[in-house]
Amino acid sequence: MNVYNDIDCIKGVGPKIKIVLNKCGIFSVLDLLLYFPRDYENVPYIKNINDADKGKKIIVNCRFLKNEGSFRSKNGKIISKLIFTDGFNIFRGIWFNMPYINKSFIIDNQYILMGKLNKIKGEITLEVPQIIKDENIQLGKLIPIYSLRENLQSSYFIRMLSGILSQINIEENLPDWVIEKYSFYSLDKAIRCIHNPKNFIELNEAKKRLKFQELFTYSLKVLILRDYINKGKKGVTFKISPELNELKNKLPYSLTKAQSKVIREILIDEKKPLAMNRLVQGDVGSGKTIIALIAMFNVIKNGYQAVLLAPTEILSKQHYIEAEKLLSQFNINIELLTGSITEKNKIRIKNDLKEGKIHMIIGTHALLEDNVEFENLGMVVTDEQHRFGVMQRSKIFNKGNNIDVLVMTATPIPRTLGLYLYGDLDVSSIDELPPGRQKVDTYYTDKKNSEKVYGFAIKELEKKRQIYVVCPLVEENEKLDLSSVNSLMEELKKKHFENFVVEMIYGKMPAKDKEDIMTRFNKGKIDVLISTTVIEVGVNVPNASMIIIENAERFGLSQLHQLRGRVGRGENKSYCFLIADIKSKRVKQRMDILKNSNDGFYIAEEDFKIRGSGEIFGFRQHGEDNLILSNLIEDSHILKEANKEAKILIKSNAKRDIFIKEHILNKLELTSKYICFN
Repeated sequence: MNVYNDIDCIKGVGPKIKIVLNKCGIFSVLDLLLYFPRDYENVPYIKNINDADKGKKIIVNCRFLKNEGSFRSKNGKIISKLIFTDGFNIFRGIWFNMPYINKSFIIDNQYILMGKLNKIKGEITLEVPQIIKDENIQLGKLIPIYSLRENLQSSYFIRMLSGILSQINIEENLPDWVIEKYSFYSLDKAIRCIHNPKNFIELNEAKKRLKFQELFTYSLKVLILRDYINKGKKGVTFKISPELNELKNKLPYSLTKAQSKVIREILIDEKKPLAMNRLVQGDVGSGKTIIALIAMFNVIKNGYQAVLLAPTEILSKQHYIEAEKLLSQFNINIELLTGSITEKNKIRIKNDLKEGKIHMIIGTHALLEDNVEFENLGMVVTDEQHRFGVMQRSKIFNKGNNIDVLVMTATPIPRTLGLYLYGDLDVSSIDELPPGRQKVDTYYTDKKNSEKVYGFAIKELEKKRQIYVVCPLVEENEKLDLSSVNSLMEELKKKHFENFVVEMIYGKMPAKDKEDIMTRFNKGKIDVLISTTVIEVGVNVPNASMIIIENAERFGLSQLHQLRGRVGRGENKSYCFLIADIKSKRVKQRMDILKNSNDGFYIAEEDFKIRGSGEIFGFRQHGEDNLILSNLIEDSHILKEANKEAKILIKSNAKRDIFIKEHILNKLELTSKYICFN
């Protein structure tokens, strides 16, 4: 047996339990060991139940006396009552919708129960008590709480973990000098203590070690990738084209100081004999696209080809139109390659690329296909880079010979974290908006007041403006009670927009239909566009003055800020209305952040605090990140130290350190191969 074995290698894990564990994301023994508690309870052990305060959770040693049976209440719940004694008092255990619970007890046997204590009119009850069977749980210690599904009992889960931990020896995988310097627990002790801590001091020490482990491994990964990119990677030295000034003079607007600064940084990179690997981050509407086009223009004028990779067909088409309008007058041949292009055109475009007849190609993931070849590729730009994983970025390198790579994002990285998050990239920031950009007034309300919101929308439409309505799901999901695009469109047409042209757009819609709808919306032939987050990135319609976001609590802050950026692009006053379930204090706090700030950097930082990097930058979906415990904002002090020690390890030639580096590179996981069974 090893940690990569399937979870059903554990004794007692049959097909049914395996399915439930899989739903929790546990597929292997390693997954089980890394399935850390979401919280802990400091539950007191009470000898005399009368000494405990009502409303508190307690642990009590008791004897089972009698089963009082089950009955159905007026609201349909099945209530089961069993009688126990702690040696001093008689009390009832009460369970809801668990008619089988009496089978768990034998009269006169002793049991340890944990539940919420209630005292009403002299009657003592313990609500939904859990039977603690695990002899490894010492009474009075912290009780781990796991996020479990479908009646998987916490006591069973803890027993299963204890059984595995009793069979394994977890070898150390941090350098000795790091453990000594920070007085860390061993990896073995940290894993055991996080699952079964004696007290909060022990728990905090275990978390400190494991958070460092995660961030140290993450830093190593980024540093190794950067080293791989730069090692011997002599790039092309591009001269500064004399036509650059002519291009800038023909722009229909003046560049901001921030844009000019970033362009200078890119051109300096292009002049160097090393391959460029730079990230440009800028808030919504800060003007990243023109920077990319200028950078690509210079590469093309040096006799090379350039690629602009976008995450959606809509955005690709928009970039293509902008590039054609600006660059075609300079004898630059530009083409668009997306999944919806006809096969005949794809073949022609691929042949022309290979022969060097196309200077600039703009498209989606279709450009990453192996059969897309270039005669002389010099530069690749990826827009909204968090949609493309590190491995996809690496794939782009193979399309040319040490090409320059520029990646852009409108999801700003918190100012303190750029170096650590994208250590494989140099970072440029566009920290000002072009003059004339409208501040978008933001408001939030609950569903009860949505009538007023849509009433305001009608007034905007009567001024010949256009609006977006966004909802999270395409198909009805009764569990989440969210509005789908289909049902929302029918409802809004009937109740509010019967006199206006309403269309819908969603991710799975055929590309040709999406393109047709966006073209009509751009031309003002559609008044109301009901959409999923397909409009989140880059879509530019200056006449759109209002966006309404349904179920706004389901979106992250950065995503809401991106969506808000679809309006305020013209001369008209613009508005964003967030319709959300604001009963929760946390939801209200998040909505307040959006209402009170238009600063994408600040919003991104708050989003990091709430959700972590995984959801914002797509790491977890792409398998790019292993951060289970860490939060890159709250634990930035640990990240700083971990990054510093990772740099020392990279330079170290000690035998043990070389071993660690090799294994980290092969297995970028928290524990990797270092968990060994006796």
